[in-house]
Amino acid sequence: MGCTVIIGSQWGDEGKAKMVDYFTRDTDIVVRYQGGANAGHTVVAGGKKYIFHLIPSGILHKDKICVIGNGVVLDPLQFIEEMELLDKQGIDSENRIIISDCLHLILPYHLAVDSALEEIRTKKIGTTVRGIGPSYSDKCLRIGIRAGDIFEEDVIKARVAGALAMKNRLLKDVFGKPEFTIDEIMAIIHKFKEKAGKLIRNTQNYLHQAISEGKRILLEGAQGYALDIDHGTYPYVTSSNPTIGGALLGTGLNVSNIDEVIGISKAYLTRVGEGPFPTEDGGSDGDRLRVNGGEFGSTTGRPRRCGWFDTELIRQSCKINGFTGIALTKLDVLGGFKKIKVAVGYELKGKRLDMFQTYNLHRVEPVYEELDGWDENISKCKSADDLPSNAKDYLRFIEQCIGVKIKVVSVGPDRENTFIYE
Repeated sequence: MGCTVIIGSQWGDEGKAKMVDYFTRDTDIVVRYQGGANAGHTVVAGGKKYIFHLIPSGILHKDKICVIGNGVVLDPLQFIEEMELLDKQGIDSENRIIISDCLHLILPYHLAVDSALEEIRTKKIGTTVRGIGPSYSDKCLRIGIRAGDIFEEDVIKARVAGALAMKNRLLKDVFGKPEFTIDEIMAIIHKFKEKAGKLIRNTQNYLHQAISEGKRILLEGAQGYALDIDHGTYPYVTSSNPTIGGALLGTGLNVSNIDEVIGISKAYLTRVGEGPFPTEDGGSDGDRLRVNGGEFGSTTGRPRRCGWFDTELIRQSCKINGFTGIALTKLDVLGGFKKIKVAVGYELKGKRLDMFQTYNLHRVEPVYEELDGWDENISKCKSADDLPSNAKDYLRFIEQCIGVKIKVVSVGPDRENTFIYE
């Protein structure tokens, strides 16, 4: 018994939360391993929509334990708000959530610095301004505040004072922004301790013990491969590693614990914010994908950029992550298109490229093949046999191009609109 890892294979927003919810049925523990409240994971169950930013999507399953791993940066106030919202919806969260004592906290000065930095950038990154990058920066600078620190009053006061000495000087002297007092920061920490202190523990040991007891673990990432700070389209990336390496670093598990790595892909492609997007469609087809797919960010509400499936991007994602299978979402959104484009490679100045390179991605031209579309409403399909022939052809073509089997297909927003693809 071991772990299954769920990884976004594109630029995020691939439907990971729905797939986590789907795979959670055969799981005992769900672990969020990186990112923070910049991620918005949406699950539709029984016609009701739930949006999570920090709490793992598996919380909707009553008998599952949800772990927030050491690789996450956690906004205490956002976390408390999510817990209170779940309680109002009748979902028991307090007794089923465990927080790593090694994860770093996002505090108000992180959000202030994040906002100030975005203001002065000549080229906008498109950050959600949730304090994610500054918190990870403090982690590397070794001035961050970890969840376990809240139990040592003298220690945490000293660390907050040290961090504030730097942040206040930066905010006041460089950005001309208001400073923070130690009392207002400590008030947030004390509230977090009161509301969530009993949830904090050594999650690395907990997960290894769970594996030794034969329990199944699902690791849930935020964002996607192409937003990885090392492997993505830098600098238009997130501040962490959504890829397989981040799954190990963000949980304390090791490679021998991993059984499956499932890449989540949309049947088309979207991106939020700035950065290269070779298959983006700025015309009526892109608008149609946006409207039909409801492509508006669950965290920011921003309309997503939309375009066609990019096999070159996914092939690179497969190399980096070692996917054992693909879960393809939103196949139903392609219904009604007479022709569906699929990018099978890139050209630069008329020459076909033989490898994926992020540094010139803004200059490449996609090489498309067109497949026949379908008019049928496939949202009621329960198996591959129910799909129209052209939809089956589309799935087979993608499999041939990327060299990885599609294992699960989603044809609608509800958890019931999902089936094993064989």
